[in-house]
Amino acid sequence: MTAVERWTPPLPSPYPLIGYLPAVYGESEVAVRWTEAFDDVLASLISTIDCVHAYIDPLLAPEEFVRWLSTWFGVLLDESWPMPAQRAVVAEAVELFRMRGTMAGLRRHLAVVVDGEVEISESGGTSWSLRPRPEPPTDVEHWVRVVVRPRCPEALSDAAVAAVIRAAKPVHVSHFLEVIR
Repeated sequence: MTAVERWTPPLPSPYPLIGYLPAVYGESEVAVRWTEAFDDVLASLISTIDCVHAYIDPLLAPEEFVRWLSTWFGVLLDESWPMPAQRAVVAEAVELFRMRGTMAGLRRHLAVVVDGEVEISESGGTSWSLRPRPEPPTDVEHWVRVVVRPRCPEALSDAAVAAVIRAAKPVHVSHFLEVIR
């Protein structure tokens, strides 16, 4: 790419610097030209700052920026997911983490990622302990079974769905995944 191909026309400054100086400088051609040089440099920075809300909104941001935004929340995005699903996961990251470890959270996370039907069945039951931070229960089998029927099967990998299930379910719960294509 040559320098000419990378060149973009200068943006007009929304806040010309000469307007912030005393009026006497506005009459000086040297002062006007000198501040216009700074205006040309600052215009692209001001434009970026004025549009920062579009960069941090995952529904509006460029694709590369969505992936970077996901790191703000510790969200691991799978490259195989369609971009609307990646955007939705980042947009709802706080809510998804709030419900993490619950079946409602698993249902919500899968609904965001999978474009199609999701059926979840579970073993149910709870366990408790008098000791803080006990070892995961071993005497009772806890499991969750997920059946997924995506509308667009080629846009969804089994490994990506399994990763979502592992991230959203409690650690001691085993899971079974069936993707019906």
